[in-house]
Amino acid sequence: MKRSQLAREIVEILALTLLIFLIVRFVVQSYHIDGQSMEPGLYTGQFVMVNKTAYLFSPPERGDVIVFRYPHDTKVDYIKRIIGLPGDTIDTDYKNVYVNGKLLNESYVNIPYNRSGEHWVVPANQYFVMGDNRPASDDSRSWGFVPKDYIIGKAAIVFWPLNTIHFIDTYYDTYKDIPNPKK
Repeated sequence: MKRSQLAREIVEILALTLLIFLIVRFVVQSYHIDGQSMEPGLYTGQFVMVNKTAYLFSPPERGDVIVFRYPHDTKVDYIKRIIGLPGDTIDTDYKNVYVNGKLLNESYVNIPYNRSGEHWVVPANQYFVMGDNRPASDDSRSWGFVPKDYIIGKAAIVFWPLNTIHFIDTYYDTYKDIPNPKK
C-alpha cells in the first residue's frame, strides 16, 4: 500500500470519527432515569435517548416527554411530560387536570393526585410540565414553569436495559382536542 493511500485512509477514518462524535454530542444525548416521577412509563435505571434537535424547527407539543435543566438549579436535569404550552390555562382538582377548560383523560397516570383548586396561566416561552407518577413528582405544580431555553430535548426512545427498549409515547389522542389558548 502506498503511503499516500494510507495517509488518505487515516484522514478518512479521522473525519468519520469526528463526524460521529459531533452527531452524538450535538444531536442526541442519553439520560439516566433516577426516580419514580415518570412511572409507569419510565423507571429508575433506564436510559433514554434524547433528541436535542427536535425543537429546532417546530415547538414542543403537549404530551412530549422532555429533558430540561431544573429552573431552580440548572446543574440538575429533570424529565417530565409537557402538559401546558405558552398561553394555556391549567386547572386542577384532587384527581383531574384541565387544559384550557378541557379535562385530560390521562391513561398513562396510574394514581391521579393534585392539590385541589390550583390555577396557572403559562407565560410566553415557558412550559408547564408534570411527572406521570403524580403523587411522587416534583414538577410545575410545585416550582413553576420551564423556560424554553432550558429544554435540552425530547426523550424519544428507552434503549437500556435491552429488554425495555421502546419509543416513548406522547399520547397524542389525550391532547389532540384541547382548544388553543385564548389570546
